[in-house]
Amino acid sequence: MQILLQRLPAQVKHNYKVMQSQRSKFSIPRGVTYLNCAYMSPLLRSVEKAGIKGMICKRNPLDISASDFFETTELLRNEFSSLVHANNPQRIVLISSVSYGLANVTRNVKVRYGDKIIVASEQFPSNYYPWHKLCLETKAELHVVRAPESLVSRGKVWNERLLNAIDQRTKVVALGNVHWADGTLYELEKIRLRTREVGALLVIDGTQSVGALPFDIQKIQPDALVCGGYKWLMGPYSLGLAYYGEYFDKGTPVEENWINRLHSEDFAALVNYQAEYQPGALRYEVGEHSNFILVPMLLEALKQINRWDPARIQTYCAGISHRSIELLRERGYWVEEEKYRGHHLFGIRFPKGTNLELVRERIKKQKISVSFRGDSMRISPNVYNEEKDFERLLSALF
Repeated sequence: MQILLQRLPAQVKHNYKVMQSQRSKFSIPRGVTYLNCAYMSPLLRSVEKAGIKGMICKRNPLDISASDFFETTELLRNEFSSLVHANNPQRIVLISSVSYGLANVTRNVKVRYGDKIIVASEQFPSNYYPWHKLCLETKAELHVVRAPESLVSRGKVWNERLLNAIDQRTKVVALGNVHWADGTLYELEKIRLRTREVGALLVIDGTQSVGALPFDIQKIQPDALVCGGYKWLMGPYSLGLAYYGEYFDKGTPVEENWINRLHSEDFAALVNYQAEYQPGALRYEVGEHSNFILVPMLLEALKQINRWDPARIQTYCAGISHRSIELLRERGYWVEEEKYRGHHLFGIRFPKGTNLELVRERIKKQKISVSFRGDSMRISPNVYNEEKDFERLLSALF
């Protein structure tokens, strides 16, 4: 460990000593190198237990009270608020997916002919299709900011292009915190400052960052943040979380479900139909969000992530990957400079002439799980990985 720490740059060393491999908390099979959390996280053993407990509870509905429809979701709101530094848990809602969370956004964004909505090139489809449809309906312009072709200072130039694209016609900037395919890190505080200057909204898809990369709502002040729960939040599939700011307080949700109406806590009075929604952001929650199996699972996952702390997770991932990235660069592979990428998610681009099919075969043969996205191989470690996992990857590449 001391030898490894000596290799790290000063900005990476902070807090590294307080985090060790957490593989024992997972059920990852022996002999498997899983560097693919950006695809889907493995479940913590404790999260599995929470899900099984929820299934057992559903065996006998007599044990499920009216208060159970609300109490666990309140705990989940509080836990996610701590994770993203939101000062009001009532701005946190449960969603079924990123596309669902963004549908609530696009339904309530006010744009018209000639306005501009900005996205990054090749960002995840769930944060593209809703904006594309909105622009078709309103005749607004969907402005796609492309990554530079040159790999020299790629992240820096891409961020500059995004900032330069924001002008007086811009009404929305919709981005991830990092690019889902290669981990390019966007300078959200600078982008937020620029959007405020022109009166534009900032909408963030945090699915590939929140949980492993620190995110502070108080600093960034997004108008909306949506996160799928099955990647870096380490929860189950089909459940996520979203934050909606004041802009959306009087909006109309995409569905009309009973639990989002005012006074829905009073089961006896549900026949007294309410015209009003729950106040503020709570109107946007997905129907049946009290899921007695999935909600306890995601709650348990967030408790563990908050104990670990995303800053420590980020530092840990930097520590176990640093030496291998140095070796890759020496061999002619390209990895974005540290300032402009996540340590938990980054792309590797190959030297000219590399036989990618052969690379895929070697990786599969050695039971290494990574993803190929665009022209790069996406590597996404987490706390269950160790330095030796990267050494195995290098042996498959070299």
